[in-house]
Amino acid sequence: MNLRPLGPLVRMAVVIFGGVATLNLASAATIKVLRFASEKKREKVALPCRVCRGKGFYICKLCNGNSTISWSPMFDPIAINPCVCPTCEGNRVQRCLNCLGKGYD
Repeated sequence: MNLRPLGPLVRMAVVIFGGVATLNLASAATIKVLRFASEKKREKVALPCRVCRGKGFYICKLCNGNSTISWSPMFDPIAINPCVCPTCEGNRVQRCLNCLGKGYD
């Protein structure tokens, strides 16, 4: 079987695929740079978050900073087991849901 006629077709496919991949990488890098620049600009003029007072985190509201909660699988429990808090995962603080941990509105 003669594969010579497929040579230009394969080269054209490689060029098109390479061009698409290059454009994809260039646009992803451009979007990342623009997003970073706009975030820095917003950070300069934005007011601090009123919920977390600009920290980005606050004490967990489910466990009140104890890192454990009392839990039982039954409605009328015989024994209550201490379990790791599912909200803060034992870290005692949770990310601010108002500013998403950025510290500003």
